[in-house]
Amino acid sequence: MANYPKFPFYAPRTVQELYQSLESWVNELTRELDAQDTFIESAPSTNIYTVTSVSEIGRPSAGDVAYSTSSSKFRGYTTTATGWVDFN
Repeated sequence: MANYPKFPFYAPRTVQELYQSLESWVNELTRELDAQDTFIESAPSTNIYTVTSVSEIGRPSAGDVAYSTSSSKFRGYTTTATGWVDFN
């Protein structure tokens, strides 16, 4: 679970202090959100399909697995230019 930074609650003495405080908080939040995005994107897929053809799967995600009954092959989806790749 992400550990989002808490916004500091204090009365800054100047506008410059307020700006620096906001800038620091936004940078920490951005780093945490980027880390969370990376974690979610690297999670393995849990979608396993049995289809006649992989073209039936509308929007596959990286790591999806399908068994194509028309070709009797297991296929995996990659985000590279190759798309679906035969396992066997």
